[in-house]
Amino acid sequence: MQLIIKAAISGCIIALCLVIGKKWPSLGGLIAVMPLTGVFVMVWLYVGQSTDNQKMVRYCQGALWGIIPSVLFFITAYCCFRKTLPLWLVLIISFSVWIVAAFVHQYIFHTYLGSK
Repeated sequence: MQLIIKAAISGCIIALCLVIGKKWPSLGGLIAVMPLTGVFVMVWLYVGQSTDNQKMVRYCQGALWGIIPSVLFFITAYCCFRKTLPLWLVLIISFSVWIVAAFVHQYIFHTYLGSK
């Protein structure tokens, strides 16, 4: 039941961004990248494992540094759309950049920061 509630909340956030984005695209984009999902996950992790503060520290650290691959995704998408590429190609290119950056992110965390 908790999973259904979590999915419903996430779906409502996506729907809200879509509705707002149709009228005010930049505001919809701003809301879409708000840390709402991260906050929900943080709360659910804390409620489920409140005694493990280090898990919360690692989650926040991963989310903080995980911003970089996401920013690269949006920079790539922005540049591709400016070149009037079709959506499917923009998504393929942007996700490719994101996945490479995500692998680099994980490599750095496991190699240099000792994160598990």
